[in-house]
Amino acid sequence: MTTNLKLFSGRANPQLAQLISEYLGIPLGRVTITSFPDGELIVKLDDDVRGRDVFIIQPTCTPVNESLMELLIFIDCARRASAERITAVIPYFGYARQDRKDEGRTPITAKLTANLIATAGADRVLTIDLHAAQIQGFFDIPVDNLYAEPVLSRYYAQQNLQDLVLVSPDVGNVKRARVYARRLGGDLAIIDKRRTGGENVEVGRIIGEVKDRTVLMMDDMISTGGTVCMAAQLCMDKGARKVYVGATHAVLAGPAAARLRAAPIEQVLVTDTIPVDEAKAATIGKLKVLGMAELIGEAIHRIHNDESVSSLFLKDAGQ
Repeated sequence: MTTNLKLFSGRANPQLAQLISEYLGIPLGRVTITSFPDGELIVKLDDDVRGRDVFIIQPTCTPVNESLMELLIFIDCARRASAERITAVIPYFGYARQDRKDEGRTPITAKLTANLIATAGADRVLTIDLHAAQIQGFFDIPVDNLYAEPVLSRYYAQQNLQDLVLVSPDVGNVKRARVYARRLGGDLAIIDKRRTGGENVEVGRIIGEVKDRTVLMMDDMISTGGTVCMAAQLCMDKGARKVYVGATHAVLAGPAAARLRAAPIEQVLVTDTIPVDEAKAATIGKLKVLGMAELIGEAIHRIHNDESVSSLFLKDAGQ
């Protein structure tokens, strides 16, 4: 890698940033992040970034507001230090679930967050599995939305799951389930779901056949676990042999750990876009984490060298 590339990490997921740094073969940039007594953040770059191609790695995960604010201040800091180009590397893009007004007098926080990142001074965004693909259109700067699907599919292909059916936990996730079904050679089924609040959902019937089948449910995130746990129970009630659950982002908020532990799920597969607390993972007992550093690192390499990022996935798909 050329010395023109500078890689920095916020405090949200330093472990992932270090792995990306090792993949690229360049050290993380030096930065000092402290706070005023009242909690206001101070970010100071300890390396020169004038005229450099700067990548700032910071998922906006828990604590969400602090992580987001730290990212914005980080971007502003690099802009005022005369970086030539600033790419916000946001493995997990928070506030994405409010991407439309589904009732009166509610915000569209995905658009607000996009505006904040662009206003702070980012020239482009690199992220993984946005909650809704159309959020890319909320930005007026380039967005590279990577997919964890090749990484997750590769793992499941090695498990040689028999009589597989891909179950979409809700209607909005059908496209994702269809991609996995095509890649892994399984059938497709859909669960009718209705959200009744931030933590609660109601699941209805299954459209498709799961009896005597191995069920695989894939989603972009597991937040409180309500959707996948109720869907897993419904599948078992309908005669499924086993249920496997996979997701890109391990939000695992509130009662998620207890719900996943109690649910009739063989294994929960996630990635390290969000750091997974060891104690929480031990509580769940059936959680496996896959690394995304190689995929993100390769995307950074290609962006820096003005090469195609989408060809990463075309190659993986054999196209």
